[in-house]
Amino acid sequence: MNEFQMAFALVGWHALADFPLQGDFMARGKNHAAPIPGVPWETILASHAVIHGAGVAYITGSVVLGLAETLSHAVIDYAKCAGRLTFRQDQAYHLACKALWLALLPLGLP
Repeated sequence: MNEFQMAFALVGWHALADFPLQGDFMARGKNHAAPIPGVPWETILASHAVIHGAGVAYITGSVVLGLAETLSHAVIDYAKCAGRLTFRQDQAYHLACKALWLALLPLGLP
C-alpha cells in the first residue's frame, strides 16, 4: 500500500469508526460531562478509542501507532465532551493525528 492509499484508508476508517460504528449509545455513553446513569463512561470512551486504534494498527501494520491513536483519540474526545473543543476542532485534531502517523511510518515502529 503506498502512502496515498494508506492516507485514504486511515481517513476512511476514521469516518467509519466515528460515525456509523459509533452509534448513539456510544456517542452519549462516552461523555463524562453527561453520563448515562449506570453506564461507566470510561469503558465506553476506551472502547471507542480502541476501535480507532485497532484500525490504525491494521492499516499501518504498527501496534505502536495503533496505541498512539487509541490514546490520542480518547484525549481528544474527552476534551470535546468537556466542551473544550468544537466538533470541527475535534475532527481536525483526529485528522492531524492521521497525518502524524503517516509521518512517523518511516521510523519502522513495530
